[in-house]
Amino acid sequence: MAASPGPAGGAAAGAVHGSGPFGLAFDSGLEIKTRSVEQTLLPLVSQITTLINHKDNTKKSDKTLQAIQRVGQAVNLAVGRFVKVGEAIANENWDLKEEISIACVEAKQAGETIAALTDMSSLNRPESDGQITIFTDKTGVIKAARLLLSSVTKVLLLADRVVIKQIIRSRNKVLATMERLEKVNNFQEFVQIFSQFGNEMVEFAHLTGDRQNDLKDEKKKAKMAAARAVLEKCTMMLLTASKTCLRHPNCESAHKNKEGVFDRMKVALDKVIEIVTECKPNGETDISSISIFTGIKEFKMNIETLRENLYFQSKETLSAMLDALLERTEDFTDCAYTSHEHRERILELSAQARMELQQLISVWIEAQRKKTKSIDEELELAILKISHSLNELKKELHSTAVQLAADLVKYHADHVVLKALKLTGVEGNLEGLAEYACKLSEQKERLVETCRLLRHVSGTEPLEITCIHAEETFQVTGQQIISAAETLTLHPSSKIAKENLDVFCEAWESQISDMLTLLREINDVFEGRRGEKYGYLSLPKPMEQAKIAKLGLKLGLLTSDANCEIEKWEDQENEVVRYGRNMSSMAYSLYLFTRGEGPIKTSQDLIHQLEVCFISILC
Repeated sequence: MAASPGPAGGAAAGAVHGSGPFGLAFDSGLEIKTRSVEQTLLPLVSQITTLINHKDNTKKSDKTLQAIQRVGQAVNLAVGRFVKVGEAIANENWDLKEEISIACVEAKQAGETIAALTDMSSLNRPESDGQITIFTDKTGVIKAARLLLSSVTKVLLLADRVVIKQIIRSRNKVLATMERLEKVNNFQEFVQIFSQFGNEMVEFAHLTGDRQNDLKDEKKKAKMAAARAVLEKCTMMLLTASKTCLRHPNCESAHKNKEGVFDRMKVALDKVIEIVTECKPNGETDISSISIFTGIKEFKMNIETLRENLYFQSKETLSAMLDALLERTEDFTDCAYTSHEHRERILELSAQARMELQQLISVWIEAQRKKTKSIDEELELAILKISHSLNELKKELHSTAVQLAADLVKYHADHVVLKALKLTGVEGNLEGLAEYACKLSEQKERLVETCRLLRHVSGTEPLEITCIHAEETFQVTGQQIISAAETLTLHPSSKIAKENLDVFCEAWESQISDMLTLLREINDVFEGRRGEKYGYLSLPKPMEQAKIAKLGLKLGLLTSDANCEIEKWEDQENEVVRYGRNMSSMAYSLYLFTRGEGPIKTSQDLIHQLEVCFISILC
């Protein structure tokens, strides 16, 4: 069942607000979740800021007045063009027509108000006494500016919902074709339908790749990357598994293999829709427990608040937090592959943390009764001691998980079990199949458990998601390899069955290789060499550059007019001049980018241009 896009902008929490580099306070109550919408607003903000940040004591020469008027007119004209585009989108999307139309009317009215307030044509005439302008009604300009930014943002977010609808429609097409592929029992018909399926998957990959790049939330971006990786790898598996079923229609293991691929692809398709719509099916919630490292971080933040407020937390709350945190260390101590030394050290540090919390609570109670310098010092010491113990526990858990994973990946680097399964298959050796299937199952369980431990020490949400993706991949692919090997063993001369087993084995080998990259990144985060602002090599990347700039960048069409007028301002060092000159230049470059022209060729160039511009403004 297709989900529908949520309301424009989603929740109000995290709304567009604050003064930013432009000094213009703005709170639209709308949450911007994509980089393209955020960056689209920059040219408009710059032009409005040029008007609002003018010095009240600026010399009102004819050239200055003309410049202010031209900038106001440029904003109004640009908004007029923007509104036309918005209205065109409304006419093509009847379900959003009313909302977009209202926002367009608001934007148009605000633009006209700004144009009227910056109309200086009769300011120096005697009859102009009492005329309301930017010089006499700065509050009116600010109010109009806020309304303009709010309404333009609404239009952009509603247009973004059109993009979400495109992704939903694309997914529904893929799903419908998949259902036809599941039922087909004729090879010629399968080839025709699969060709259509391939084209639809390419379209879906492009849309979701653009969306992945555009998302601001790193956690959602990582989830999208994981879902897209599943779809990409499963597409080839679906081809070979379906061909094997058609070639051996009465083979139970072949059907089991094929069903596993279809089921995983459907889950991945649903996951993509959950991410873009922020709607879980049937009101489900995310029940995955937090990692140990996240739990330690939250616990330390809570005890550190005691320095400022002795009554912020209850003793029971802190005790419960630590108990829950240490309970999760049982994943390590109960693991059959954890060494005796690591297990003993984890238990020791856990007991020490409990003891030091009791000491902290004792000093805390005393500090609530009387306020003295010595008590404050004791409290500080108690906080430092438990923080140190938890840091030592982090180091031990990290060392345990990473060492286990490194040893396991190294041990299985030659893929002996996979090679043996392939050999028993072409030999038709059922006894050999049973032996090596058992060995692969043991290897799979060990890899799955190791991924769970790595998740606890990954250090960032994107890497946590990568660990979960790796765990699921090993769990599913391991069983699929066994069913594919069974099919080959039952039909040892089947080239199609052999090709199918090769494809699943390659997916397993690829995931083992990805584990090495994941380990490096977890180590980098632990040692402070990488933070969440960087990209992760272990996350699959979209096949193409995202088109970051979209509809709203048409607001940059008339920034060249404003730029010409700014050059005429007499005081070239004026702060408003500097803002306007830099932002006008950037806005025009962004506009050229939407047409595939100008100096900005990629999203990385775009980000660099924005950084340079902001630095020049803030310096």
